[in-house]
Amino acid sequence: MSKWLKTKAVLHDPHVRKHVPETRRMTAQSLRLMLDRYAMVYIKPDAGSYGKGVMRVEKNGGKYSYQTEEKKRIFDSFSLLYRSILLHKRNRPYLVQKGIHLLKYKGRRFDIRVMVQRNFQKKWEMTGMIGRVAHPKRIVTNYHSGGKPMEIRTLLTPLTSGATRTRIINNIAATGYAAAIALSRKYPKLVAVGADIGLDTDFRPWIIELNTSPDPYIFRHLPNKNVVRKILRYTRSN
Repeated sequence: MSKWLKTKAVLHDPHVRKHVPETRRMTAQSLRLMLDRYAMVYIKPDAGSYGKGVMRVEKNGGKYSYQTEEKKRIFDSFSLLYRSILLHKRNRPYLVQKGIHLLKYKGRRFDIRVMVQRNFQKKWEMTGMIGRVAHPKRIVTNYHSGGKPMEIRTLLTPLTSGATRTRIINNIAATGYAAAIALSRKYPKLVAVGADIGLDTDFRPWIIELNTSPDPYIFRHLPNKNVVRKILRYTRSN
């Protein structure tokens, strides 16, 4: 369940490493350092799901802020910011991750869930991709936090088309597949990985998170029902 251990595992693969945003265990020192470096970061529980507890933290001039769910809080100093974060996170260990300015669809951030599974021959196979569009007032794209599942081509069509769009989609798929392979080297008993891939404004894929118990049912929202049928067949076989 540890996001930190999964991050460390995939960093051993040089191809995958370049798609992993800088991630550290969160302390006052590491949060201040990352804010000075990137101005915007995400902090999240080391163990958790559905986007619960995730905060978007920003430094803008002399002001600091963080948003969780739909509420944004603004502070005049880092010490006040951090004190409030500590109250919110309680005793849970947190990570701090370089913030990726995600592409948007109709003003709403989105990322892509890439499903990679062991097939009937126990070989890894990329079995599906689906976009997740954040609730207009929230910072996470998770379905359980108000995110909307959408077909990836629909999300990319206003931004790019033709061969360029196909290349971007193939790059997302390859990144998710490579991440699953890298993670399985450390954890060989894995049978499925849901890679959450974000695209920045240069269409570069970033591995936001790797889920080792991914929900197969989000793929029911795709118009092509063959995708979810295959995913469920592999899920039941493993």
